[in-house]
Amino acid sequence: MRILLLSAYDAQSHKYWREALVDEFPEHHWTQLVLPGRYFSWRIRGNSMQWALGAKATLDQPYDLVLATSMVDLASLKGFVANLANIPSILYFHENQFIYPANQSNKTRQLDPKMVTLYGALSADKLVFNSQYNQQSFIAGVDELLNQLPEKMPIDVAQLLDKKSSVLPVPLKTLYPLDPRNPSNIANNGNTEHQSLWPKREGRSSLRLIWAARWEYDKGPQQLQAILRQLRNRNIDFKLCLVGQQFRQQPIEFEEIKKEFSTYLVQFGYVESRQQYLNWLAGGDMILSTALHEFQGISVLEAVQLGCIPVLPNRLVYPEMFGLDYLYESAPQEHKKESVAAVNLIQKMALKIDQDIASIPFVEHLLWPNMKEQYKQLLDFKVPNRP
Repeated sequence: MRILLLSAYDAQSHKYWREALVDEFPEHHWTQLVLPGRYFSWRIRGNSMQWALGAKATLDQPYDLVLATSMVDLASLKGFVANLANIPSILYFHENQFIYPANQSNKTRQLDPKMVTLYGALSADKLVFNSQYNQQSFIAGVDELLNQLPEKMPIDVAQLLDKKSSVLPVPLKTLYPLDPRNPSNIANNGNTEHQSLWPKREGRSSLRLIWAARWEYDKGPQQLQAILRQLRNRNIDFKLCLVGQQFRQQPIEFEEIKKEFSTYLVQFGYVESRQQYLNWLAGGDMILSTALHEFQGISVLEAVQLGCIPVLPNRLVYPEMFGLDYLYESAPQEHKKESVAAVNLIQKMALKIDQDIASIPFVEHLLWPNMKEQYKQLLDFKVPNRP
């Protein structure tokens, strides 16, 4: 089977999904077109033109399936390249642009990314979302947007999109052996390479917290700063590993955290080595999220996979993924209130760790071996009533 795989904004989670998908199905002939995950506004609007003008020979090849991420301007690409118009096409949604949280410099999310994704969804034969939260928020966002337009659509667009959509999470790569009590055994792809990353003090170790997300506004740096201050005010003995993808411009809170909590930080910044990153996760007690925009949360799931207890806000995709025991009250506009709730949960989990009664959520159902059959069925997709 010849599959054209398009990733127009190949951010870390997109790359994680794309590379594993190709590796898991070597029996197919894959052709991949990929653009770097930067210059978001230009990338989402210009990818179809870039490819149509620069990769026309590749796009004109015969394919059995087009599998594209939702950042791809699929509608325009089909218009530019007639060869693609009648090939079965699937649009995979890692996220959607309809519920991006506004900040001071972006009070309302631009219309353009929403319309590109909407047109792509209309032109695709099938839509696949990584979570129910992603699916439901996209469909609701489309419905809300179209209801604001000066003219009514001739059909119920949201209903049309809903009928051809389904949910299929990004599978987790197998990290083994899974032994959260012995992180020196944690290995990636079977290769052991362990360094003692977490410094210890005499007696009981400090509580080990991990925050692992993109260093951008939508991952909640203000909320993180408030939680760290609450931890310090309560004299909780903790160490923080703060990792994640960084960019040329980032919220000022990260630099403030570096100065204000320098004695608490054991790692500050992006970790280039995949193995070293996994070792940080494997050595942590809890994985903390303060996200304002999350549709699956691979970094959280991997940390849980390696033995961390999740401490997450009760919003976004998290209630779908985890039980209430791991969620703190969501109050993203009330930093003090939310930080109190988060630290209450951290202390509760710390006590369970001390008593050796802490339990780690089950995420094995998301591993590739347990999801491969569902992806096999996806790749066998045929458009109904089309020869």
